[in-house]
Amino acid sequence: MTIFIFLVALLGSILLGIPIAFSLLICGVALMLHLDMFDAQILAQNLLGGADNSALLAIPFFILAGEIMNSGGLSKRIIDLPMKLVGHKQGGLGFVAIIAAMLMGSLSGSAVADTAAVGAILIPMMRSTGYPVNRSAGLIAAGGIIAPIIPPSIPFIIFGVTSGVSITKLFLAGLFPGLVMGLVLAITWRWQSKKMNVVPFKKATRIEILESLKNGSWALLLPVIIVGGFRFGIFTPTEAGAVAAFYALFVSVVIYRDLKLSQLYSILLASAKTSAIVMFLVAAASVSGWLITIAELPIMVGDLLQPLVNSPQILILVIMLIVFIIGMMMDLTPTVLILTPVLMPIVHEAGIDPVYFGVLFILNASIGLITPPVGNVLNVITGIAKIEFDEAAKGVFPYVIVLLLMLIIFSLFPQLILMPLHWIQPA
Repeated sequence: MTIFIFLVALLGSILLGIPIAFSLLICGVALMLHLDMFDAQILAQNLLGGADNSALLAIPFFILAGEIMNSGGLSKRIIDLPMKLVGHKQGGLGFVAIIAAMLMGSLSGSAVADTAAVGAILIPMMRSTGYPVNRSAGLIAAGGIIAPIIPPSIPFIIFGVTSGVSITKLFLAGLFPGLVMGLVLAITWRWQSKKMNVVPFKKATRIEILESLKNGSWALLLPVIIVGGFRFGIFTPTEAGAVAAFYALFVSVVIYRDLKLSQLYSILLASAKTSAIVMFLVAAASVSGWLITIAELPIMVGDLLQPLVNSPQILILVIMLIVFIIGMMMDLTPTVLILTPVLMPIVHEAGIDPVYFGVLFILNASIGLITPPVGNVLNVITGIAKIEFDEAAKGVFPYVIVLLLMLIIFSLFPQLILMPLHWIQPA
């Protein structure tokens, strides 16, 4: 009965069009009434306590860094280098999109921001040179979901805070899967681009490549600083966010001089709005998370999945199926906030490495960002490319398939994630 009330209150609110954060609060109130323990003061205390976590400070810092990079010319210079390197090849703009998505993802940590930045620059170029717009949009959308997997991933921060798993380990564990995602997308695009009749770009000279590398070196140094800082224990994820924001501001204002101080107000305002949305979601989810524990929902779910505890691989596959179905209907952040407290107890009981599970979980939920009927990243690229949603869905379909196959392989062979993590994490 408790699970039924939880699902009806949550899904019913969402279907009525109520924002996710308020739906989570309604779900919490419904559980409190069911448990006969409604108290507005307890509700308010858990709401405030949900956002009162120093690790969450990393989120507004990285959001601010992403806004500064888009306004300060870093994004444009990051895209320019792969353009010079592979833009002249068959299907070259697609490979530019993949490389740019990986580089942008290592700076912003946001799939939506990454997709918007890359799409706004490359979609017009791909359209004008004869690339099929729906396939181009599908590729850029699929590349955009690399951002939640490689550091500094905002979803990893949220998962780490919610589950108690080391955020630094999650960041480092996401490096190899993020690179594999890029490789898988490149192979798929290579296969598709053979059938395209497009106008090739002129091959850049060595001098042009070196000039582009010189211009983009300051922007390209940021992911090295962030990953190196984690690897050698120089700073925490929160400190990394502050470093990223300050570095992006310094480079944009002092080095590139594309950002005027008069623009800072609008950048700070946009960052504050985005941060407020995310933080309110986290705070509202903490209310539901606390009541989920009180109502013993994890135990109930554990009882349902108990027969699979002794078969971790089958359990992982079943959990991944559940996450995928929910991810198709819900955005990434709410999916993480709602399912993490429910699934983690059974994950621990089955002896599954929590860092490995976290990477699989975020990867799976990220794929939901490019699948109908919701697909937030798919909606973003639809608006940028000015095409119908179903056209974008057709364009992204091959990439959803190959990413799901990659997810299954990672699920069956945990060492593909854990071994690279052991190689790069501090001793």
